[in-house]
Amino acid sequence: MTDKEILEYYNEGQSDRAFKGIVGSYSEKLYWHVRRLVNSHEDADDLLQEIFIKIWTALPSFRGEAQLFTWLYRIATNETLNFLRKQKVRAALSFSSIDAAAERKIDDDPYFDGNEAQRLLAKAIAHLPEKQRVVFTMRYYDDMKYEDMSEVLGTSVGALKASYHIAYGKVKEELEKSL
Repeated sequence: MTDKEILEYYNEGQSDRAFKGIVGSYSEKLYWHVRRLVNSHEDADDLLQEIFIKIWTALPSFRGEAQLFTWLYRIATNETLNFLRKQKVRAALSFSSIDAAAERKIDDDPYFDGNEAQRLLAKAIAHLPEKQRVVFTMRYYDDMKYEDMSEVLGTSVGALKASYHIAYGKVKEELEKSL
């Protein structure tokens, strides 16, 4: 279902049908967006449920000023960042390293089906600061345009390009260390 059809259903008062269209059209995209940031199937799956609850409750406030997909990505990204911040606080309180925990999640994830190069890339991305990780994954994996990322993240295109460039350099450096 297209975004236009989803919004037509919603505007006609068929919010259940519109929401089903959102879930059908965006479940997989949002899952992988979240999964790449949290490095765990279980966490991504739980977060996706929370994200769709948030979307359902926020749907009446969607005014159509943004594209539907950027609005959905903003909600998914914000919920994921909140989750990552909570993890960081828990790690600090338990005196453990958030980077080490992220690496363990990648190594221990029974659903990870990539090869060693993909595992190393996931670990390198996990070492990035939160904002750079988000920008890198949106650009690298989702091939999202900087203009759309700007709308999702509320950051200028120039800042996003700089952030991606820095993140790319860090990932490259981390991968070179691993080889």
